[in-house]
Amino acid sequence: MSLKPINDILGVLEKQAKWQEQPFQRLLKFWAEVVGPVVAANTRPLSIQRDVLSVATSSAAWAQNLTFGRTSLLLKLNKKLPTPLVDIRFSTASWQNPSVERKQQPTVLPYEHPSYLGDDINRSDATPTKDVNVAFEHWTKIMRSRSHGLPLCPQCQSPTPPGELQRWQVCSVCAAKQF
Repeated sequence: MSLKPINDILGVLEKQAKWQEQPFQRLLKFWAEVVGPVVAANTRPLSIQRDVLSVATSSAAWAQNLTFGRTSLLLKLNKKLPTPLVDIRFSTASWQNPSVERKQQPTVLPYEHPSYLGDDINRSDATPTKDVNVAFEHWTKIMRSRSHGLPLCPQCQSPTPPGELQRWQVCSVCAAKQF
């Protein structure tokens, strides 16, 4: 059994890792260097399929400008890739800028919403009717039963859930009109 120095083993592993590295991963490493920082901020390589590189762009203007200059870009990229690319396609379809963090709207559960009335609403009368007048009367009766006992909006005098009055001091319709 022969003992090899650790540097020899690491060298072999490094060469093997580079040999097994996929062209797309290699392209990702030098993309910003080849295209420049401004273009790199507005583009993102997506995939290589059948030797065609797909690139997402931040706008249609970027896609069009880069399409016009794709031959020179192909030459630069092919110098650094083991297998040459045939073409580059630019599109805004899959663009989502990772540097801009999007604010996630907090999920509001129904019972946390200011307009929540409670679980005591009767939904058992949900039988569809074909007569429009009967259906309207039925809806009116349900709306009256729901609004019975609700406080009135100070501006429009419509029945308003208490949560809306606590939050905005008016109903949601009047609150929206203020904005």
